[in-house]
Amino acid sequence: MQALSARHALLGGSPGIRTSPTARPARRARPVAVAARSDAGPNLPGALSVADLAAPVLKSHGKTVANEIALVSAKSAAVVAKDPAKDTAPTVAGLPVTHVAGGALAAAGAALALKNIFDRPSRAYVSGPEDGGLGTVGEEYDAWTEEGILEYYWGEHIHLGWYSDEDMAKGAGTLLGSNVKNFIEAKFDFVDKMLEWSECPPEPARVLDVGCGIGGTSRHLAKRLGPNSQVQGITLSPNQVKRATELAKEQDVPNASFQVMNALAMDFPDDTFDLVWACESGEHMPDKKKYVEEMIRVLKPGGAVVIATWCQRETPPEFTEEEKANLEFLYEEWAHPYFVSIEEYVRLMEGTDKMATVGSANWVKNTIRSWRHSIWVGVWDPWPVVFKGPRIWYKTIREIVTLERMHRAFDCDLMTYGMMKGKKKPAATVNAASDTVAVGSEK
Repeated sequence: MQALSARHALLGGSPGIRTSPTARPARRARPVAVAARSDAGPNLPGALSVADLAAPVLKSHGKTVANEIALVSAKSAAVVAKDPAKDTAPTVAGLPVTHVAGGALAAAGAALALKNIFDRPSRAYVSGPEDGGLGTVGEEYDAWTEEGILEYYWGEHIHLGWYSDEDMAKGAGTLLGSNVKNFIEAKFDFVDKMLEWSECPPEPARVLDVGCGIGGTSRHLAKRLGPNSQVQGITLSPNQVKRATELAKEQDVPNASFQVMNALAMDFPDDTFDLVWACESGEHMPDKKKYVEEMIRVLKPGGAVVIATWCQRETPPEFTEEEKANLEFLYEEWAHPYFVSIEEYVRLMEGTDKMATVGSANWVKNTIRSWRHSIWVGVWDPWPVVFKGPRIWYKTIREIVTLERMHRAFDCDLMTYGMMKGKKKPAATVNAASDTVAVGSEK
């Protein structure tokens, strides 16, 4: 309820719409053709019914839309039904005009109906750990990890990449320039840029990666910072922890470890980490204030915190009805409770009264190419999806629609790419501030 209330406040009170992996290489060989499969038979994609096609790929992959697709089929059949009274109607290329017109109307109707389906978000945020379960976020990432397609295309980093001005001038991230810069390489570049921008201590002994995914960033940091640094990754997804641990062993990175933990109620003591790192995890947090406070709580005095997250623009001006509708879709389709602005994150960090410095930036210019680049890599290498069958095709189309809507939201400044950083006050200063607050409370 807290996430819903926050969302409604941010959107000006608009009503909500809410309603174990196996080891594999980061880049697998193309699957063999379906015809070569030994299990060919009734389970081939062509044998799937409309209901099968509309069923979720995995238990957490969205709502079933079988009834909607069946309704589209029924309407289309009604439009093209033959009218005996019009057998003598004019013909086009040997076909009655009524049939041609009916077919065109059916196609248009089906296209419109499918658009309506894809415009309706299917994975609303549902809270998890406090209710005794994973919630939508943990379940979605469990499913994506088990499925493997996200790892195939996005590699070990489930976040946007960095494109320099020179990269973009060469066409990096476009359809024809998809190979100018490798999609996965762009993600490593992002991590390096984020580390440089963070102004963290030269050799942080303990690093926390909040929302670590399958551990790509944690392992990269562990390698860069050296064996004297210990990197701890946390996530809500047990499957991600399992996969991250497997990859750490495969890559011989003993100073990176992973565990399931709720970022809003971490088990770590106060003042534990020299660097707290959060890359694209804040989007899923139902309480942004608690999210910021917890990270700063476990940060050592003098330590650095750096946050990268998708944000919505600051208000005023207030959101238009169209902007509200677009934000609601982006909230619901990928299990986001709500977004806040860069400015709000800065206010939250400063509001803890524990930060010596706070800085921010908008990295849209150098990250926006990622959205369409992720589509183009699938266009040039479609085989992992092609041989998965119609249910994966349907899910993939939904993801493409969302990726494009994300690109447009960032392109029109409805969304911003928020970068926030700060250093915690020295211990004496923090303790003095806490004592002042305590005395004030007693009065």
